[in-house]
Amino acid sequence: MKRVRICLLYAVMALLTLVFLLPLGYAVVTSLVPFEYVNKIPPLHVISLDNYKKLFEDYPMLQWYVNTVLVTVLTLAGNITTSLLAGYALAKLEFRGRKFVFNSVLVTLMIPFQLLLTPLYIMVASLGWHNTIKGLVIPFMVSSLSIFMARQFYLSIPDELIEAARVDGLGYIGSYFRVVLPLSGPLISTLAILNFTSCWNAYLVPSTFLAKTEKFTLAVGLNTIKAANFIRPNETMAGVVLLSFPVLIVFFFLQKGFIEGIANSGIKG
Repeated sequence: MKRVRICLLYAVMALLTLVFLLPLGYAVVTSLVPFEYVNKIPPLHVISLDNYKKLFEDYPMLQWYVNTVLVTVLTLAGNITTSLLAGYALAKLEFRGRKFVFNSVLVTLMIPFQLLLTPLYIMVASLGWHNTIKGLVIPFMVSSLSIFMARQFYLSIPDELIEAARVDGLGYIGSYFRVVLPLSGPLISTLAILNFTSCWNAYLVPSTFLAKTEKFTLAVGLNTIKAANFIRPNETMAGVVLLSFPVLIVFFFLQKGFIEGIANSGIKG
């Protein structure tokens, strides 16, 4: 019976994997065929990269890629740095108002982002950051959710480790970088995947803050292509593949740490 249950479990997992991979497979196949073979089984001789070539010839795809990479990398670096330090302080350091600060972080998690978009846009415009990389990066270098997850993760680290480092003569900063930070790999992987995905795929904020075509991120630029080529799904799917594969690659390399980080960042304390 145990072997039967294991076989059934693997069968269900394989079926679910197939269900999740079918849309991606459809997008890849459709992106490689001419328009007349969309939604048909194409012969091998018609498969080519012409749809991708057309996108790069007709639109500033390379510039959109550069913009997206720049925004994602800068936002990711700032977000991880602020989250690690703030989460550690809220979890391990004793200071007046710590509970109030943490409760304030929790309150901001309950506010729908759509309510904050208009005042945020006004602030960005008043600073002259409209249509700039700064406007997409600086306001999002701090994330309440990331700080919360970092704090929950650091609560799982025994205080005895930090106290031993303090006894050995390390200060607060030294004990963090020498003892705590090397243990933060799963947390960093989790924050990297979550923030990379949200930044790379972001559409609402870039479409609101950017008006010039050369400043577009990939998601905004590809949406303009979709609007212009909605009757040509093969070209639209080529854009979908270009947008999706970097996220899949990042998750592939960081998935082990991501799973550990999610398990260790649960509700605690």
